[in-house]
Amino acid sequence: MTSHTNHREALLDVRGLQTAYGTSQVLFGIDVRIGAGEVATLLGRNGMGKTTTVRSILGLTRNQGGEARFLGERIDGLAPDRIARMGLAVVPEGRQIFPNLSVQENLVAFAARRNGSSNPWTLDRVYGLFPRLAERRRNMGNQLSGGEQQMLAIGRALMTNPHLLILDEATEGLAPLIREDIWRCLYTLREQGQTTLVIDKYVQRLIALADHHTIVERGKVVWQGSSPALSADPGLWQRYIGV
Repeated sequence: MTSHTNHREALLDVRGLQTAYGTSQVLFGIDVRIGAGEVATLLGRNGMGKTTTVRSILGLTRNQGGEARFLGERIDGLAPDRIARMGLAVVPEGRQIFPNLSVQENLVAFAARRNGSSNPWTLDRVYGLFPRLAERRRNMGNQLSGGEQQMLAIGRALMTNPHLLILDEATEGLAPLIREDIWRCLYTLREQGQTTLVIDKYVQRLIALADHHTIVERGKVVWQGSSPALSADPGLWQRYIGV
């Protein structure tokens, strides 16, 4: 497999990441590299270490070994808020929006210019991406459907204008129509050059969306490669992703 990004130009460069919860080791030397403007995925069955990898990158789980670099700087060992301020935004599993703030307040609370873009994400741009949120702008977070909450969680992450956007199971449990809205949003972001790491189980959709993929099994990387390579080997899907 050819390496898609070298150490120098990788926006995110994770090498040999090891993480344990108490005495039980969960990650055994995970490598993930994402170049600026790329869309990458983390694939694998539930409980295989995908979310733990994200938590470790974000500083939410303490790493036992390896290193993570973001924008060329070591971030392993930094506090989560410091990492976030560098321009790393996550749409977490479970969304975690503020139930007692309106849609608009949820969005404005996170507004920042972390990537220094000349065309930053603003309220108007987020409402353009998700017209449903514009219609519900005065509704409280707890008055939204699951799909609307997911749109709000993505919009909120974009309002920070991140260098890297991480989506953990962004289409999980959504009605098919809403799921399509989310996929459409991801394609739009790709076209606009937003660097993104996606965790999801819809391999077919991810092959069409992403540049390259990392499959994890029991806390280890078992395969890395391009969309054409993954597409050409459905046996991999059966073995590690269970579709």
